[in-house]
Amino acid sequence: SIWNTLLIVGGVLLITVIGGIGIALLLDQPMWGQGIVRIMIISPFFVMPPVAALVWKNMIMHPGYGVLADINRAFGFQPVDWFAQFPLFSIIIIVAWQWLPFATLILLTALQSLDGEQKEAAEMDGAGFVSRFVYLTLPHLSRAITVVILIQTIFLLGVYAEILVTTNGGPGYASTNLAFLIYRTALLGYDVGGASAGGIIAVILANIIAFFLMRAVGKNLDK
Repeated sequence: SIWNTLLIVGGVLLITVIGGIGIALLLDQPMWGQGIVRIMIISPFFVMPPVAALVWKNMIMHPGYGVLADINRAFGFQPVDWFAQFPLFSIIIIVAWQWLPFATLILLTALQSLDGEQKEAAEMDGAGFVSRFVYLTLPHLSRAITVVILIQTIFLLGVYAEILVTTNGGPGYASTNLAFLIYRTALLGYDVGGASAGGIIAVILANIIAFFLMRAVGKNLDK
C-alpha cells in the first residue's frame, strides 16, 4: 500500500505538471473564446471525487458501454476492462483528470507574469520555441511548479473516494493505497490497532515528504 501510494502521487504529479505546462502554453496564446475555453478546462476541478469516479467508471472506462470501449470496437479491438486489468493506472488517470485544472491554473497565472520584452528579445536574437521554453519559460515557471507539487502531494497522499467507488482496493490489494488500507483495516477488518499503526506510518511518510518539499520551496524562493 505504501508503494501504491507513492505510485499514485508520482504518476498524478507527472501527468498534471507536464500536462499543465502544455495546456497553459496553449491557453496563453490569443484565441477566440479564450475565457470560455479556460472555464471548461478548469471545471473538472470542481467535480466532487466520488462523482468524477462514477463518471469514469460507468461512462468512460466501462468495458461494456463506456466511451473507450466504443472507440476500441470502432477500430476493431477488444474492449479493455480497465479496473480489472490496470486498476492502479485507472486510479491515476481519474485523479490526474481532477487535478490537472488546478496545475493548469497555477502555471497559466505564472506564465502570464512573464515579461513580454524578454520574449521579444529572445525572438530577435533568433531563439526558437524550444530554446525559449528551456532557457526562459521553464526557469520562470520553477516556483509555480514547486507550489503545484507541494499542494498536490499533500492531498494526493489521502486519495480515498476514487478507490472506494471504482475498485474498492482490488483486485486483491492491487489498487490499495495507505489511506484506503487504514479504512479497510479499521472499518472492515475491525482491527483498530492495525489501522492505528497504518495511521502512524501515514503521518511519518507525509512528514518526510513535506520536509523535502519545504526545503525545495525554500531553495526556490531564495533564488
